[in-house]
Amino acid sequence: MGVKHMGVKPMGIKRFALAFLLFGLLSNFSLAQLDSRSFSAFSNQPEPLPLDQAFAFYVSAVSPGRFKVNWNLAEGHYLYRHAFDFSMQQTSEAEALPVDFVLPDGLKKTDQFFGEIEAYYDAVSVELSLTTVPGPDAILVIQYQGCADWGFCYPPQRYEFILSP
Repeated sequence: MGVKHMGVKPMGIKRFALAFLLFGLLSNFSLAQLDSRSFSAFSNQPEPLPLDQAFAFYVSAVSPGRFKVNWNLAEGHYLYRHAFDFSMQQTSEAEALPVDFVLPDGLKKTDQFFGEIEAYYDAVSVELSLTTVPGPDAILVIQYQGCADWGFCYPPQRYEFILSP
């Protein structure tokens, strides 16, 4: 004897369980087809590039005590002129020593985070002159910060480059 509700036959427990299981599997399969890039379609903002892609740089020795740091910036990314700083440490625990550096003029712009600034797009090269002869364990400390035009700012960066005399 079956139970009737308003003229609709009740679904058997086995049919209900099968339908529920099938629905769950199809839902999970559909979600599995979406990767993280698909979800970005639901957002207006792009995903930030990894730091080493947004602000790739390398250090080269020009002559004894002189170096050049070259950045190749990803499209739509810029570095703040005011955020550059360079120093040298004789060891990782030693006090920071000043490094003389020359920055080229940047593009003047109004930044949503810092107001009136100078920024570098595409590429920038910075010439460095050490004020002290580096020891065998000396490191060059490179500090910078940049953003993407669409509004994402990377935190200030600090990189240690080993100076081999």
